[in-house]
Amino acid sequence: MGGISASSPQLQRRNWTWLYFLLPSIVIMLLFFIYPILLTFFYSFTNLALTGEAAKELKFVGLDNYTRMFQDPTVRISIWNTLVFLIGSAVIGQQVLGFLIALLMKHKNKTFRRVIGTVVLAGWVTPEIVCALCLYSFFGDEGTLNAIISFFGISPVTWLFTVPMLTVILANIWHGTAFSMLVFQAALDDVPSEIEEAAVVDGASKLQILLRITIPYIRETITTNAMLVTLQTLGVFGLIYAMTGGGPGTKTTTLPIFMYNQAFVNYQLGYGTAISLLLLLLGIVLSLFYIRSFKK
Repeated sequence: MGGISASSPQLQRRNWTWLYFLLPSIVIMLLFFIYPILLTFFYSFTNLALTGEAAKELKFVGLDNYTRMFQDPTVRISIWNTLVFLIGSAVIGQQVLGFLIALLMKHKNKTFRRVIGTVVLAGWVTPEIVCALCLYSFFGDEGTLNAIISFFGISPVTWLFTVPMLTVILANIWHGTAFSMLVFQAALDDVPSEIEEAAVVDGASKLQILLRITIPYIRETITTNAMLVTLQTLGVFGLIYAMTGGGPGTKTTTLPIFMYNQAFVNYQLGYGTAISLLLLLLGIVLSLFYIRSFKK
């Protein structure tokens, strides 16, 4: 019987058929992802600006933007603020609170889960700018929080000036916890009840079941959710900008805020793109860290 040889044109066409289906995705990725990154990388070595002499003629300045960036003390402050905001609102805040809410909702009736889920989801589905205005009104000098503590005879506090980083951390926790809650809720529902029942029969307490069965069973979900929440929080801009504008001073100036100020307030686009690459590098490092943790 005759067959199709490996070198026949028909078989070669079949081997390349998959490329036709992937071609639209490849084009979109190149156009909207790879090309902007390469263009940003190029502009970071130039004096690109919106006003002044630099706006008239684009010049290659080498590593001047990067030298300026690492000598700028505000960059170090921005990196530190970014890490504090990241750990406080994403790694600890959204992860822990989302897990606790999902754990408390486990084995509860549908009505209870529906009510609690709706309340938590309200913060997530609210647009970021609306969320920022709501929390600004809550923490403002004449806001809800000061009205509550004044009722108990406590003097009002200028929260946005005294503890600005804490206010934006709490705002981001309220805005994003629902995502972690949904992820952990699905993961906890998949934990076999037979294992937990067997542990109860063996005399294990609820804390032992949580630490030795539940958490190890969903450890991959915890790592994946941590990576997603971290990368999402790393680029938070509107929430902080609307609440504090990066102030007072530089107390809440994260890398996205500092990049925006340099690129679109000071009109130094070349310097701003260099800062954006630093933000991209930080995201890559954190992603590699989570991937290694996931493998372990």
